[in-house]
Amino acid sequence: MIDFKCSLGDFVKTEDFDAKVVEAQKFVAKAQQDDFGGWVDLPVRFDEEEFARIKQAAARINLDSDYLVCIGIGGSYLGHRAVIEALGGERGHTKIIYAGNSLSPRAMEKVLSELGDKDFSINVISKSGTTTEPAVAFRVLKQKLIKKYGEDGAAKRIYATTDARKGALHEEAVTKGYETFVVPDNIGGRYSVLTAVGLLAIAVAGIDIDLLMDGAEEERAALISDGGKAAEYAAVRNLLLEQGFDIEILANFEPQFTQFNEWWKQLFGESEGKDGKGIYPASVIDSTDLHSMGQYIQEGRRNLFETFVEIAADYEAIKVPTQDDNLDGLQYLEGKELDYICKTANAATREAHLAGGVPVLEVVMPELNERSLGALIYFFEMSCALSGFTLGVNPFNQPGVEAYKNRMFELLGKPGYEK
Repeated sequence: MIDFKCSLGDFVKTEDFDAKVVEAQKFVAKAQQDDFGGWVDLPVRFDEEEFARIKQAAARINLDSDYLVCIGIGGSYLGHRAVIEALGGERGHTKIIYAGNSLSPRAMEKVLSELGDKDFSINVISKSGTTTEPAVAFRVLKQKLIKKYGEDGAAKRIYATTDARKGALHEEAVTKGYETFVVPDNIGGRYSVLTAVGLLAIAVAGIDIDLLMDGAEEERAALISDGGKAAEYAAVRNLLLEQGFDIEILANFEPQFTQFNEWWKQLFGESEGKDGKGIYPASVIDSTDLHSMGQYIQEGRRNLFETFVEIAADYEAIKVPTQDDNLDGLQYLEGKELDYICKTANAATREAHLAGGVPVLEVVMPELNERSLGALIYFFEMSCALSGFTLGVNPFNQPGVEAYKNRMFELLGKPGYEK
């Protein structure tokens, strides 16, 4: 379903590309067999009983809540937020807001202010229940929930997505009677959007999670034997890195993909940035960022390449109106579809940047809907795993994230972290 294109030009030799694709392909089995490779077969081996409970819980939240507060950080919230916003936002009654992804008092104050006296539920997402940012947010929002509904009423409005057997949040959920969903042991956070970690919020937003999984299943079928287009993307990334292109910019022309870009940056940054290696992931939303970052991309240091996410289907909704005068100089665009103009700007940008010495890659989804987005998610997950293995790093761990935590705990006086 997902197509990948690249103009090798003078950046990469064809024979090197072919050899690197073969190298990437051999890691498909390794990804599948890894202790954290549960995402590979997830689209065909997910827990159907839990999947049904997710839909039931979503329907209940839609009936009794004006808001669902999703508490989580990193992979515990980026994936479902990316899906919801990419598909145009909530489609039903319940609005989804986010907490626990920072320690900002202003951000928390904004959440509390928006909730006001409205009816709300909480989906707290944490494998351990002790990660500082979401744990602090959960305390604050749980207090508000208890004050409004009482202990028993609050417990019915808390949905805990956590470890199946252990951890602080699991223990609290069992003791208090929260409905629970599972953070799988064999799927890391940044690969977890198609598990309960992401699916509850997505279902509450009114998005068809069956179609989302169908798209992922179809993309898996296309990639599982030899990596397909994902192996090609992984190969080109590593070849460009060997040529000194160590920054990748994910670019698209849809503002509603802003959070998808954030999910993609965590996926590749946390998977490959270790052992002194890796491509630095950045992103832009064009044509907006062509008026800020466009100058640098066109004429700055030649150590970056771009990957454009494109939507093939036409979106024939808006045309440029006609008017009697031509003061704005747009007469040549009158009657043209805005989608045609946007796609033309996209093509022009790719051509200009390529001519300026920026390698350009294209990842093309057929249309913007649940099925295609599920496929796109799976495509990038597979690409990231194959790229990481080809680079020579473990794409499923993240040892470096503990450094800031240890220093923060020391400064805050957490027992056991004294200097």
